[in-house]
Amino acid sequence: MKNLKYEGKEKVGIITLNRPETRNALSLELLQELEDLIGKISRERRVRVVVVKGEGKAFSSGHDLKEIIDRHPIEVEKLFNQCFKVMLAIRDAPQPYIAMVHGIATAAGCQLVAACDLSVAAKSALFATPGVKIGLFCFTPITFVSRAVGRKKAFEMGFTGEFITADEALQFGLVNKVVEDEKLEEETMKLAQSIAFYSLNTLESGKRFFYKQIFMEDFQALAYATEAISLYSSTDDAKEGIKAFFEKREPKWD
Repeated sequence: MKNLKYEGKEKVGIITLNRPETRNALSLELLQELEDLIGKISRERRVRVVVVKGEGKAFSSGHDLKEIIDRHPIEVEKLFNQCFKVMLAIRDAPQPYIAMVHGIATAAGCQLVAACDLSVAAKSALFATPGVKIGLFCFTPITFVSRAVGRKKAFEMGFTGEFITADEALQFGLVNKVVEDEKLEEETMKLAQSIAFYSLNTLESGKRFFYKQIFMEDFQALAYATEAISLYSSTDDAKEGIKAFFEKREPKWD
């Protein structure tokens, strides 16, 4: 892969955006590679959690503006449709995805953070959807950001384009945890490994359920949850987990 690096550490996969000279701008080629890689990881099921990080001084500066300026709208749509495919691949993946954020995460880079299931940020990290400053509102980034943070804060981010700090991102729900810069990798891997202990089948069923129920009415969601928990109670993973609980031992999942 030209624009990405990948390694597996036990049950944790690590994807590194590898265009440090552009602050890991999300070019069409990078996004195509990323969709292919996510699909491969999903199909192989060798890891249970995936961490996404950036090489160099930043997580990601967003789309590569050289692929937008003076291009026909049909060409630009191809770029944004590819970004759509990446976000959908993350959502459809059986593994939880964790963004490990340092430096800046702007525009589509901020969108990628919001699209990941979890995120850990370095104390010095900064987040923004600054499209308004270049005359092109961050339409696609703000879609995911507005589903992660409160409506008022998302509007402010979209309409001022100003950076928010890691602590603000934590306060408003864009990230799960803020850590000292030098402990970013250690703390992210600690979170990843704590999840990777569990059965991938269980993680997958939980992830699919979570995103399907999140926008349902309360009791519609509860009815769906009742069906799901009844169905999955008969799986081998559930039987092993419950048996291990009663036998006071660690469960053994594939």
